[in-house]
Amino acid sequence: MTDTPLATEQPKDRRFRDGSRFLIDTLRSRPIARRMLSGFSIITAVVAIGMLAYPLYTNYMQDRLQSKLAIQLHSAENKAAYESGHTPEGDALTRLVIPTLQVDTVVVEGTGASALRAGAGHYPNTPLPGEDGNVAIAGHRTTYGKPFANLDRMRVGEEIVLETPIGRHVYRVTREPFVVSNTDFTVIAQTPGKSLTLTTCHPKGSARQRLIIRAEMQ
Repeated sequence: MTDTPLATEQPKDRRFRDGSRFLIDTLRSRPIARRMLSGFSIITAVVAIGMLAYPLYTNYMQDRLQSKLAIQLHSAENKAAYESGHTPEGDALTRLVIPTLQVDTVVVEGTGASALRAGAGHYPNTPLPGEDGNVAIAGHRTTYGKPFANLDRMRVGEEIVLETPIGRHVYRVTREPFVVSNTDFTVIAQTPGKSLTLTTCHPKGSARQRLIIRAEMQ
């Protein structure tokens, strides 16, 4: 009963050895083939290292920036700009704290690429924390400190705190996390009452969709 499998495996093993010998002979006899293979190996290694290093680099840069923003948030100049409603893009606007996720990050004004190096940014033209309407904040999920990495774990009733230069505002999640298209801007449209919307990329590592958290001020 064991003879048949062995008989069928021997030709396959022979073909594998013949193929390996042919590849080795080719590389020995053709320097160009060796250089191409070496070049491909180097490129693959560089790409792999880059993919691993990039998130670490952005996290390091975000950590340094957060230290500066934490000081700026409560400076006299920043308080005056906040009170006038003219916080410059990239400057500290509010501290966002989510106790259940151990999130504690300073949010800047603006959602452009340079502003979001801080990790999270306030959508311009949406209300300031504590004001009537829908306060909207976007954050990174896999890079730049990834403050919104685990937003999908939030549950109804959990607390989100926004600490501004002039006050502290507490919001509570009112519905389970949900996903929309990356072109759906209705989630940051203005609504009655005092609400908060957090947005981040979904799934992790992709910008194809947006993960949304909705909360109401207490």
